[in-house]
Amino acid sequence: MSILDRFIRSKAQETRDSTQSIEGEESQELVIVPMRRAHIRKIMPIEQQIYPRPWTAQVFVEELEQVRAGRRHYLVGTIGEELVGYGGLLYVDSDAHVTNVAVHPMWRSRGIATELLLDLAWEANRRGCEAMTLEVRHTNIAAQQLYRRFGFVPAGVRKKYYENRDDAIVMWCAGVQQPEFVELLRKIELSRM
Repeated sequence: MSILDRFIRSKAQETRDSTQSIEGEESQELVIVPMRRAHIRKIMPIEQQIYPRPWTAQVFVEELEQVRAGRRHYLVGTIGEELVGYGGLLYVDSDAHVTNVAVHPMWRSRGIATELLLDLAWEANRRGCEAMTLEVRHTNIAAQQLYRRFGFVPAGVRKKYYENRDDAIVMWCAGVQQPEFVELLRKIELSRM
């Protein structure tokens, strides 16, 4: 059974246990699936709302072409019919670079970014990556805390990386194949239940 299967199953059980759903009521379960081209139209409003220099739809199309070639991995999170977040990995040699983890502002602080990053981290582990890396805006303290929870540590600064104005903190997570990393991911999974 995959991590995604366990998550969906546990969330479904949690939902059944906490409230009996009304017939026809939209599901409130977070479901994470591979990104497809059809998702792009729902991604773009989030992308444009949260990034000063958003990716274009064409960039996402090109990234999905890289997925087919085995050089990227992208996910989306949905609740009911609403796309609430997305994230991706770019593979470089034996490392995985987190390209983005984005959550619609109305759905923040509900664990969606944690779930997306958890799935990305498991994917990096399954693929055999030795390390993960990312850049995060120096002012985005919440994201930095999330990444630290997954074992990322600051490794440097890229001056004026964002919009030629804001610095980026480069963060690395080494030992993705180590038992300690797998145990960390399991602890994160258990903490959300």
